[in-house]
Amino acid sequence: MSSGLPRVVAFGECMIELRAEAPGLMRQAFSGDTLNTAVYLSRLAGSAFSVGYATAVGAADPYSEAMLASWQAEGLETSLVSRRPGELPGIYTIQVDASGERFFSFWRQMSAAKSYFADPVSPLERDLANVDVLYVSGISLAILDAAGRERLLAAMQAVHQSGRTVVFDNNYRPRLWSSPAEASQVYLRAYACADIALITLGDEMDVSGWNDQNEALARIHAYPCAEVVVKRGAEPALVRRAAQDWIAVAAERVARVVDTTAAGDSFGAGYLAARLRGHSPAQALGVGNRLAAAVIQCPGAIIPVEKMPAGLLA
Repeated sequence: MSSGLPRVVAFGECMIELRAEAPGLMRQAFSGDTLNTAVYLSRLAGSAFSVGYATAVGAADPYSEAMLASWQAEGLETSLVSRRPGELPGIYTIQVDASGERFFSFWRQMSAAKSYFADPVSPLERDLANVDVLYVSGISLAILDAAGRERLLAAMQAVHQSGRTVVFDNNYRPRLWSSPAEASQVYLRAYACADIALITLGDEMDVSGWNDQNEALARIHAYPCAEVVVKRGAEPALVRRAAQDWIAVAAERVARVVDTTAAGDSFGAGYLAARLRGHSPAQALGVGNRLAAAVIQCPGAIIPVEKMPAGLLA
């Protein structure tokens, strides 16, 4: 499927989110790191590019149907979604403390997204030649078995070697890996075929076992990606092109943090949308910071459209 626009495709897992609102009361939504990024990218795409989502869901259950409908309502192309008979989306619960920090519990053992590469050829692999930008996260790689992980890495390599763009976000969930060493080995392979790396500094230090931030930044600067972005929470975000020095742009200050869910996901979407629309890396950092600041002032991963910052890509 082609609209004639540059085509961005995010691969990963969307789950059923149950968010505690009161004792015994939870609100249902749909969320996942790459899905959150894809939604915000779609909102910022305008007429500059299109956005699709590649994942697996069930074949007939109401939750999978509702997921697809919500993605399509956000303008996402869903032709690369695999339908898996007898399987279901994963589930997680989330609680948020007074400072906006989150606490998760997951039930993803039978998540349909984990079996995306179970068939001889997945929808993504079949249509890979028509993907201009492939967006993958550490969670995307972590949920797959060894064979599926190899196929996703091969898809990333094929896009990269063809001169198109691979974006890798290092989002790290320790419980999805057998050890930090296993994650580190896979991450190094992902960086080797990524054109843009979106790196949360704390996650990279956890994966690599580094304790000193300055040492970590020096090592990250040497990664082979043409463009490296470092997310540091409330501290200035950093970017470097090729072997140039870091450029720093201060984070947006907010009066009150309500919920940090999707802060990094939305930052990545703002940054990538700005780059795809011709903004410089420094300008793109500012866009990412502004969007993340808006997101953390609202509950939930996907904020209402009317809460999106005005003139974000002006």
